Order: sequence, then structure tokens, then C-alpha cells
Amino acid sequence: MALIDVARWAPDSDEFVFAYKIPETNLSTYTQLVVHESQEAVLFSKGRLMGKFGPGKHTLNTENLPLLRNFFGIPFGGKNPFTAEIWIVNMLMPVNFDWSTNRMTIHDSDYQTQLPLVASGQYGLKVVDSEKFLINMVGTKTEFTEQDVTEQAYGEFSTKAKSAIMKFMLTNHVGFKQISAYLDSLSNYLSQSIQPFWNTYGLQLTKFYVSSIDIDDSTQDGKKIKEAISQQSTMSITGHTWQQEQAFDMANNAVEQMGRGIDGSGGGLLSGLLAINMMNNMQGSMGGGMMNTQYNQPTFGGSASTANVGGSQVTPTVQKAPKMVYCANCSRRHLSTEKYCPYCGHEYNPCPVCGADNLPDASRCVSCGTVLKRKSQSVNICPKCGSPIAPGAMFCSNCGYSLKSSDVHTCPRCGASVSPSTKFCPNCGYQIQQS
Repeated sequence: MALIDVARWAPDSDEFVFAYKIPETNLSTYTQLVVHESQEAVLFSKGRLMGKFGPGKHTLNTENLPLLRNFFGIPFGGKNPFTAEIWIVNMLMPVNFDWSTNRMTIHDSDYQTQLPLVASGQYGLKVVDSEKFLINMVGTKTEFTEQDVTEQAYGEFSTKAKSAIMKFMLTNHVGFKQISAYLDSLSNYLSQSIQPFWNTYGLQLTKFYVSSIDIDDSTQDGKKIKEAISQQSTMSITGHTWQQEQAFDMANNAVEQMGRGIDGSGGGLLSGLLAINMMNNMQGSMGGGMMNTQYNQPTFGGSASTANVGGSQVTPTVQKAPKMVYCANCSRRHLSTEKYCPYCGHEYNPCPVCGADNLPDASRCVSCGTVLKRKSQSVNICPKCGSPIAPGAMFCSNCGYSLKSSDVHTCPRCGASVSPSTKFCPNCGYQIQQS
């Protein structure tokens, strides 16, 4: 092979090349080595580093390569041949990489369950030690591109990245709901954790960003978890529960079955009866008011009208119209004026706000959530209108009736307030005055 007189490299590929080896290895002591800006040339011979050359034009002779004389016995001044490998390394220009991790399972502090997560982002690399880079990463290749870097380092890099992400979330008690607010801190943490890994290859991180952490929906269980989280967010916004949504779906399916069954065979009637029964049962078992209309419908026209009787203004007494309520025990409907359920005998225990029936030991109303007093507790009610009154109140907040001690007696059974002329306690039915 002929001796090479000029060694140089100008990248002409669209892909970023970290290092390139000059194909010719037969050199002379007068070979001209041209190194461009942002490059560094490294000369190896017999597996040993002969020298490094920065940007500029260099003549390979025994003046700048003293080892030539020891290795090959080349005297000074002659155009003597020797074999060596010349590597040109791109030193100053960084390259940007997109990175991502495969599935990592973590016990999330927000949902208190195992979540499959994936992360992605971008980082930048540049060579800072060409000798270490060529020996530890390049090896025997003749050209080393950005694809070679990602293929060679992906496994170890991905493992270290996943370990650092999970350690950050667990140590700082950051769950999936809040992780997006910590991406900047997480990026800095990962950059410091992963930098030593790249140092072993003579590379330096110029930047490192975590752009997103999301649920891994590449598997069936991941898809279900992602759908469940999305459904939970929707229900949180709309204000309904999972049980209510399931109940509505069941009722809608029953109604659809009823519509498809109207074919003269009796199937439509049967489906309709099943749908009605299903909705009634769901109403009773899931709150006694989930699909009911509001108990107290709005009234229009302002205050009640007055009548002129004997020259004086008289406001007529407005009686509350009876309404249908659902028994908290059997879920059957009956009138609010009925003290006991006509179907199961359960005592009507109305909510003082919405009128829904509740079990005797209920602490809150199943329909509106109002705090309830149990039967064992003393319940003060107005002897005139039956509305609950606050302890120590002097007047009823509903009708303005005077609650002074001289005008009010208490029931010896339940302690409720009653008027002196009352014969039966309006709260428990106890006979106060004997006939």
C-alpha cells in the first residue's frame, strides 16, 4: 500500500458522527494531519496512545512523536514508513438525544396501589476525554455514530434512570398526581445521578430533561388503570359516585331491553317491569334519593297572600302538602304523613332538611348528608310547626313561635318541647295529658 501524505476528515453524513477512523494505516514521518475546529485527532499504534492533536495542521515526525523512534527505530529526517491508526473525534459540538424508559412499577402514594409508569425526555452529550471515549466505548469500530451510543448504553442508562426516578418519588413522597409539578427538580436529580455513568465513557451531559411521566398503557392492565384514573377524575368533576354510575348504566340497559322487547311477545312488558323494580331498588339501597326529584320544589310569587277579614289583615296558614318518601328499610314508597311504613312497619325517621327517611342509627341523611340526632338523643322541636330548634333558642327559626320556659313543657319520654295544651308528644307520640 502507498504511503499516505495527508490525513483529514470532513463529516458529510446527515447522522451525527462522534468519531471516525482514517482508513489508511501506512503513514510516513512527513504525513500532514489536518484537524478542523471542534475536532481532536488521536494517534494509536500497536494499541498504545502515540499522541493527541488539536485543531490545526500537524506533521507526523519524531519531533512531535518521540515514541516513533522507540517503536519503529525511525531516524530523524527520513521519510520512513510506520503503521498507526488515526482517529478524528468530534469534541466540542454536543448532540441531543430523545430518551424513554420501559415499564417501571411503583407503589404510588396518591392512589396507594401499584402503578405501571413510563418516562421520557431529552439529554445532550459531548466528548470531553477522547482517549477514554475511544477505548471504553468505541472499541474496534471504524465509525461511531449517535445511534451506536444509544444502542450500546441504553440498557444500563435505562436501568439507572428508572431507579433514580422511583427513588426520587418514594423519598420525597411524590405521587403520580403531583409528579408533573416536580419535573424540574426530578431532572436535576437524575442529571446528578446519571452523570458518573457517562464520565466512565469520557462523555459529559450538557443537559438533561424529564418531559413527562405517564401510565404505561401498552398492556391490558395499564389501559384499565389509565381508564380508571380518567373515570375517577370525571366523577370528581361531575360529583357522582361509581355506584351511581353503575346504577344508571343498569337502568339504561333495562330500558333499552324494554324498547327492543316490544314485539307483541310480552317481552317488552316484562323488561319494563324489571326496569322499574330495578330503579326502585337502586333508589332505596343507594341513598333513597339518587334518582328522585327534589323533595321541596321551588315556589313562585313571593310570600303568601293576605286576606282582609273584619278590617284586619290575616295571613292564611300554609299547610305542607304530603309527599312520597322511600322507606329506608324496604325501599317502598309511602306518604310522608304516614308515621310507619305500611309495607314493613318501619317507623318513619325523616330528615329535618329534605324529609328523606333514614334508619334509626343513621348519623347523616342518606340523601342530603345533614347531620342527624339519634333516637337516644334529646331532640327539641317547635310545638307549633314541628321544626327542629337549636338548644337554648328563645324563638322558633321557622315560624317565630316563642319558646320561653313559661310557655313550653317537655315530653317526659323523649324530652322534646311541647306546648301546655298538647295531649300527645308530636315527636314520639307519648300521651302527656290523660283524658
